[in-house]
Order: sequence, then C-alpha cells, then structure tokens
Amino acid sequence: MSPKKVKECENTAKKNVQIFLLAGQSNMAGRGGVTKEVSTEGTITKVWNGFVPKECKPNQKILRFNAALKWEEAHEPMNYGIDCLASCGLGPGMAFANEILKKDSEFGVIGLVPCARGGTPLSKWQRGSLPYDDLVKRAKSAEKDGGIIRGLLWYHGESDVKGGNGSKVYKTNLEKFIHDLRTDLNSPNLPILQVILPYPKEPFKGPYIEEVRAAQLAINVPNVVKIDAKGLELGPDGIHLTTPAQVQLGHMFAHAFLSLKNFSSFFKFFPSNIFS
Repeated sequence: MSPKKVKECENTAKKNVQIFLLAGQSNMAGRGGVTKEVSTEGTITKVWNGFVPKECKPNQKILRFNAALKWEEAHEPMNYGIDCLASCGLGPGMAFANEILKKDSEFGVIGLVPCARGGTPLSKWQRGSLPYDDLVKRAKSAEKDGGIIRGLLWYHGESDVKGGNGSKVYKTNLEKFIHDLRTDLNSPNLPILQVILPYPKEPFKGPYIEEVRAAQLAINVPNVVKIDAKGLELGPDGIHLTTPAQVQLGHMFAHAFLSLKNFSSFFKFFPSNIFS
C-alpha cells in the first residue's frame, strides 16, 4: 500500500471507527483455502491458494490493524503478520464486516484487529502470556486515535480437545479470560461473540470435544453470545473450516451482532451513539 493510502486509512480511523477484535486459534486466524502445495528444499507444505470470494473482497469502509500497529485497507489474509507459525488463509473477518455493511449501510467504518494465534491452548490466553498481552496491546493501540471497541469475535478450543488438562478447566479459564479482558480494556460490558466448536472429523483426533463444547455452552457470563459452528464444512485435515464455511461463519457473526441492536440495555455502558 502506498504511503498516501496508508495516511488516508489512518485519518479515516480517527473518525470514530467501529473496532472489532478477532482472537482465538487457527480458525480465527484463517486456514480457509490453505490447499496449495509447494515444495521447499524437498519438503511439501500447504499455503493459501489466493482465492477471495466476493463476500470477502476489500471495501473502503473496512480497515485492518496490521502487525506494525497501523491502519490499512483490510484484505485477505486478515491475520497475515500476526500468526507467523503457519500459512494464513481466509478467515471470517472480511465476510463479517462486509455483511454488517450490507445489512446496515450507515454503520460506519469498521476496523478489524486480528490477534489470533494458531496452536494456543486456553492456558496461553491468560495475563502474562504472549497471546493475551498482545491482544490487549493491539486493542488499546487501535482505539487510541478515537476508535471504539464494539466487540470480540472469539473462535477457540481446537488445542484443548486433543488432551491434557485443558478440557477440565476450560470453563473456568474462559470465564477468567473474559473477565480479565473486560477489566484490562475498561469495558465491563464488552460483547463477546463466542464460537462453539464444531465436531472434528478424521484424521483430526479430538477425544475431548464433548467436554470442551459443554464448557463453552455452559459459560455463564453476561453479554456473551454463543454461535454454534456445528455442521460447518471442514477441510481434509478434519478441523479447519473451508473457505465457504468461513464465509458462512462470518455471516453468522454479523447476524448475531446486529441482533443486539434490538436490545439497547445490552449496551448501557457504551456511548449513546454506539450505532449512530
């Protein structure tokens, strides 16, 4: 992006951008379309195939907070530069933002802040750990020029279904994560749009899927909206959503958030012009 375009995006972001945080594991980071095989020194790896469906195309009213803590025009792959441990592909963020604007053309400029990290159990999303601390840092940096954080899109649990103690303490850890994040962002009523994990398929092994799903469904925290991803299409690895499924999930996120506009008391701690 040209320096002029970057400056235009930064100026736009100062005009009360509607900020959404995107956090969790690899499905939020985006693995949709990571199907192209490349050979590097004899090792075959899969990378993003570059396909962007119309629902995820760039829009001048959608910005992305990049790894350098600067606003730029949003584009796929959304999590590029943030989750550096694997090839990032297409996630739900752009489909979410485009659907919001399609349903409400007066919503304003949307600022997406990608913070997802693949392969991170929930124990890593606690104060003092890199994913959590980076999420708070990026969130505060994104809103310092006048933006307002409207919600967190959260997709997590793939690591904790595989084994260990994570499934046993998942509910406790998730409720603590939500409490700490709201406290650290000084947003006690921050809306959380939480994905309930879909059932994995072979070859992925997730023996504790029932325990983690039960914990996610049992979360008893105000202003948490649960979005069940059960039935969304999974790729050949049995755990990552396909590109069409990511688009569908993005729309599910958008519809869940927009439905909150019908409940003004939900936002009683936010400015009165939240949806103006």
